Amino acid sequence: MRTLGGTIDGAIRPERPLASGTNGERRPAPLTFLVLLWLSLVVAFGVLVTLIVTIIIDGQGQFTGRLLSEYPASSPDRAGARPAILGSAWVIATTAIMTIPLGIAAAVHLEEFADKRNWFNRMIELNVQNLAAVPSIVYGLLALAFLSLLGVRDKNIVIGGALALSLLILPVIIIATREALRAVPTEIREGSLALGATQWQTTWRQTLPSAVPGIATGSILALSRALGEAAPLLVLGALVFVSFDPSGILSGYTTLPIQIFNWTGRPQEGFHQLAAATSVLLLGVLVLMNGLAIYIRNRFQKRW
Repeated sequence: MRTLGGTIDGAIRPERPLASGTNGERRPAPLTFLVLLWLSLVVAFGVLVTLIVTIIIDGQGQFTGRLLSEYPASSPDRAGARPAILGSAWVIATTAIMTIPLGIAAAVHLEEFADKRNWFNRMIELNVQNLAAVPSIVYGLLALAFLSLLGVRDKNIVIGGALALSLLILPVIIIATREALRAVPTEIREGSLALGATQWQTTWRQTLPSAVPGIATGSILALSRALGEAAPLLVLGALVFVSFDPSGILSGYTTLPIQIFNWTGRPQEGFHQLAAATSVLLLGVLVLMNGLAIYIRNRFQKRW
């Protein structure tokens, strides 16, 4: 005759011990997959390190103050990348001014105010996600068509390049901002609304300030992507040889990727060394921007 205690013990006692994850990893299939995964990681990392070291070695002789202060020239001994540095600064600054407010506003509308059951809003969300994966040269063609529609003859100007890069990174900023807004707990919104604040006041004073670290991180990463793009700017006819400093949004320009593209096409070995040194400079700026994004995320992001 069974007792109640024996029945309960039999019900809760497992029939057999559960298999551990370690035993599962010792089977041939998981072990093979793990070895291939680590092998692919090692190969990719090795190729990356080899490329970086090669570029540094090739360009170390040209990485001097002349690279930062001189203009391009017919001789590699007198050439520098000053217009490309200033042109990149002009284009990225204009892109940031054009894109970040618009991207944040669009994300706030889609996440906080738009009716997610409406088919039109769902279609916009789907298109934003798809546009984030479109090749960059397509945005250059779109900017070229738009400027042609406006009757702009000289398209190789700062505002034209910024327009192409804005179209490129706008979906990225929208998606990053929406993810940052979603990370804010719903209780903060509900508490603000319960105290009598309107939905706009809640968004402006509670939700957006809490999401600023995520928004800043996504925006910096998007701008770093735009800084390394050359294809959409070449479609717009960006100059490959500039011997003057850009002076405004209607000025001609060149950027660091375009200058590297120009020098790598020259037959002289000195220009190849200049291209390598400029690549190191561009890589350093990108690392600094990504490092700033990581610092902002780790320093200011809140753990809810």
